[in-house]
Amino acid sequence: MVAINNFSRRLAAYKRWCEGLVDTIREYQDWVERNGLASGVEDLRVYELMDMLRSDKLTVALVAEFSRGKTELINAIFFADTRQRLLPSEPGRTTMCPTELLYDEKLEPCMRLLPIESRRSQITIAELKREPRQWTTLPLDIKAPRQMAESLRELMKTKRVPIDEARALGLAFPGPDGKLPSDGLIEVPVWRHAVINYPNPLLKQGLVVLDTPGLNALGTEPELTMSMLPRAQAVLFLLGADTGVTKSDLEVWQKHVRTARGATGSGCIAVLNKIDTLWDELRDNQSIQDSISRQMDDTARTLGIDRERVFPVSAQKGLIGKIKADHALLEKSGLLELEIKLSEDLIPSRQRYVRERVAQEIGAIIESTQLTVDTRLASTESQIAELRSLSGKNRDMVQAMVTRMREEKETYDKRVESFQTTRAVLSEQIRLLLETLSIPAIDALITDTRRDMKESWTTHGLKVGMVSFFKGAGEIMEKVNKQANQIKGLLEAVYQKFHLEHGLPKIKPAPFSLLTYRSQLQKIHDEAEAFRNSALLVMTEEHFVISRFFITMVSRARETFTECNTAAEAWSKAIMTPILNQLREHRQMLEKRLENLKKIQSNLDSLGSRVAELEATREQLITQQDTMRRIRERIDLPLPMTD
Repeated sequence: MVAINNFSRRLAAYKRWCEGLVDTIREYQDWVERNGLASGVEDLRVYELMDMLRSDKLTVALVAEFSRGKTELINAIFFADTRQRLLPSEPGRTTMCPTELLYDEKLEPCMRLLPIESRRSQITIAELKREPRQWTTLPLDIKAPRQMAESLRELMKTKRVPIDEARALGLAFPGPDGKLPSDGLIEVPVWRHAVINYPNPLLKQGLVVLDTPGLNALGTEPELTMSMLPRAQAVLFLLGADTGVTKSDLEVWQKHVRTARGATGSGCIAVLNKIDTLWDELRDNQSIQDSISRQMDDTARTLGIDRERVFPVSAQKGLIGKIKADHALLEKSGLLELEIKLSEDLIPSRQRYVRERVAQEIGAIIESTQLTVDTRLASTESQIAELRSLSGKNRDMVQAMVTRMREEKETYDKRVESFQTTRAVLSEQIRLLLETLSIPAIDALITDTRRDMKESWTTHGLKVGMVSFFKGAGEIMEKVNKQANQIKGLLEAVYQKFHLEHGLPKIKPAPFSLLTYRSQLQKIHDEAEAFRNSALLVMTEEHFVISRFFITMVSRARETFTECNTAAEAWSKAIMTPILNQLREHRQMLEKRLENLKKIQSNLDSLGSRVAELEATREQLITQQDTMRRIRERIDLPLPMTD
């Protein structure tokens, strides 16, 4: 149990690291609010970042053809503490639908099941998860493992339906002989998708396990390949140690795993399961190890991955070894090495990603706050120098300075007033940008594409509709890019004007980068091109061509635009914050200087006390600078992981 305990400890350490970041960010936010530096827009981003850290999940997906032992491996790695096979695992097909195992403390232990009939609609699984009424919920009694295991056998259920109904569900698969059943009935799963909410220690720490049942499920539920698998932090690709990479295994790898994870299979681990089938009492141990080693070499070469990413295991013997505390059998099963690999690769890589994201998000906000503190400090030092220069001056000279200061403030107020016209232009341009990226605008493009494809009676017409959609999506991105550059250019001119005329800090507004979203769209477009030019398109009924295109590709493109819209809205607010803060700070500085001069004009003897007040303020601001620096260091510092 050493390795799984190590994995659990590392996962717990990662969650503590996330909680520590939340505490640091909360400390920063409290400090900002205490010192009058809060900004509504930036405050919202900070709170969203803290929510992201609290709810962060690590997903491990298991992918394979049927009967490769995925469910047994899940039992062995994650549920051996129940001292039995929690998930149904037996010869033949077991889990018939994609299954997610996770823990949500807001829900009681349960299994949520999505009926197979939901495939009639073109609503994605992600959208259906937000509609509880679409799901059947079965409670799980965690105090009765045997009863719970029996409840989970619901995942194995199938039913026979007429061929027409199977076709309507997109599940009319021919038999091994290439023909449909003569009785007109086809066996289909009862459930389309399952979510098991179970308070396992690893799941409670934020782990999510995704079990995908075979080639047919991956083919008929492309959302798995197009959305769920790409988001997993690790993918375990299971093979049979006795068979190696079969033709169907290779099809799963090439069509689905590589589609989801890229040409190199990033984040994938190949698991040669059932090595116990190679254990033979008539062969010596070295011969057995040589056979396993050859299978590892062949697997790495066929899949095009490094040999170090191939792990021979026996999930069954590993589970038995854990349940019976047979450490020799557990060691021989190879399960420990796989668990160590997971703990050493999965968690640190996730930590690096989260750290970079946090540093990027909070770093920009801290820089904005730092600029405000620096401006206040520069203003305070300027006021101190100004008041000290008044020492020994008469009342008339102070009056002359008051007059100059009042004129400077009036000039500044007029500049700010004229800025309101520019601000109105900026607001209008921002409105147009967000309108271009709005969900209604994207949905209008989707509606037009769907109409054109439905009205087309030819394969060529369907292909043209697909091309038209991505052309329209690209045009939207190009228009947004031009609008964002116009907004940035106008703001740069404003910054330059106030810098030259009033000495405000010269700030370079951050650009709005569309690179990530364009890359995502390009990837979806490439997949659509492969689909558009495939033989499958010619052989598939029009209804399913349209359905698959919209569920797998258009829905992801829509999600990309949604993310882009959210980012654009945040950028549009963030890009305005520095100039608005600077204008406010400069106005307050002018008002403070004028107030000080007026007080000294009425009482020259108060000069010393006014200087002393400003010097105390300067010390506070220097302390604030130091606090900002320490907070930034704490966020940037990678916290050590425990072994």
